[in-house]
Amino acid sequence: MSVQSTRTLLPPETREPRVRLNTLVNLRWLAVLGQTVTVVVAELWLGVQLHLGLCLLVIAAAIVANLVVLTIFPPNHRLSGREAFSFVLFDLLQLAALLALTGGLHNPFALLFLAPVTISATVLQLRATLIIGAIALAVISLLGGFHVPLRTDAGEVLALPPLHLAGFLAAITIGTLFLSGFAYRLSHETEEMSQALLATQTALAREQKLQDLGGVVAAAAHELGTPLATIKLVSAELIEELGDRPELREDAELIRQQADRCRDILRSMGRAGKSDTHLLTAPIESVVRQAAEPHSDRGVTILYDFAGVADHDDPAPVIHRKPEIIHGLRNMIQNAVDFARERVWVDVRWSAEDVVIRVIDDGYGYPPEVLSRLGDPFLRRRDGRRGYDGMGLGLFISKTLLERTGGHMSFANGAPSGRAGTGNRGGAIAEVTWPRDAIAAPASGPLDPNRPLE
Repeated sequence: MSVQSTRTLLPPETREPRVRLNTLVNLRWLAVLGQTVTVVVAELWLGVQLHLGLCLLVIAAAIVANLVVLTIFPPNHRLSGREAFSFVLFDLLQLAALLALTGGLHNPFALLFLAPVTISATVLQLRATLIIGAIALAVISLLGGFHVPLRTDAGEVLALPPLHLAGFLAAITIGTLFLSGFAYRLSHETEEMSQALLATQTALAREQKLQDLGGVVAAAAHELGTPLATIKLVSAELIEELGDRPELREDAELIRQQADRCRDILRSMGRAGKSDTHLLTAPIESVVRQAAEPHSDRGVTILYDFAGVADHDDPAPVIHRKPEIIHGLRNMIQNAVDFARERVWVDVRWSAEDVVIRVIDDGYGYPPEVLSRLGDPFLRRRDGRRGYDGMGLGLFISKTLLERTGGHMSFANGAPSGRAGTGNRGGAIAEVTWPRDAIAAPASGPLDPNRPLE
């Protein structure tokens, strides 16, 4: 799966969020329990005068709301963005009403305003979260001046000094902004990573299926051999018996010719599909060229350089032909071709200890502001080719797949971004390094027996 082919995997803020109804309902039941215990204890044991009936009425509204949604929807129902927004907004306003009856910002439980805003940042889109946050800050400000004062049984008003009240208001405001922003960013990155890993697994599964197809083809060639041989035998007998009927004899000869043709096709397919040592391993040059082949005719020249490290006479390694390696290298080369002006260089170096593959283009290079984050999914596009809307998913897939095989991937610029000249090796550089033992296949003879088909 290439960068272009993953454009349908959109960042989380562009998709409709889905959260289980049961999750929010359980949170509301917990809030109802805490609110009930708090107002009853404050009224009966702490000597605080409250409008207990009104407070319990506001709490009862939350209970009724829970019962209504459970009646309309099953507990495992996935809420749409609008439904989740309405759910969180109701909890915010219900909490505001309860605090308005119990001292407003002078009530230490005003800190609970952080809860609905944080929940919205976790489950809602950015726009909905901003609306919830704006409403919360507006309500917090209003509660500073509009509320029923808290009084003790002796008639004393429980109120914070003005300076403390201003500080409490600032603390709640800052806490709301900070925690909601942190929760949104964390859930956003978690969703991005989940989507990117799904894309990686899909790409790897596709590559694995293509590799396994060879074995299926070989099995089909083997199974179809017997009926084709029967057809050929019967057609030969018909040709002999129809010597006095030339019009039917021609049909029998045609059947025999087509049977021979099918036999040749299946023989070729069988050779291509055998799961032998040659298909499981290959020289590193063959694997690299195979990975680059889909991008060889896109108008950019791909230049190869295969050489061992100086002062070492080690032969070119024969490596495992793993789908992860082929697909990871293919995405590396595709990314370079996408942003190259005229040329892409693929340098392969090896020694007794390491194998290094470096892909360089003559484009603008990576933007400095994203260079340290390359390998993460859903990055902003590189400047260079207009109209390209890649999200960095190709490099993420490459990094994930290649590091799964024991490699280490890094990125750099050959020259300051945007200053590379046409034809110069001064653009973006992507490099993957393996310990030779991790990628090289064990030495074996050329005539190892094929593995039996299963």
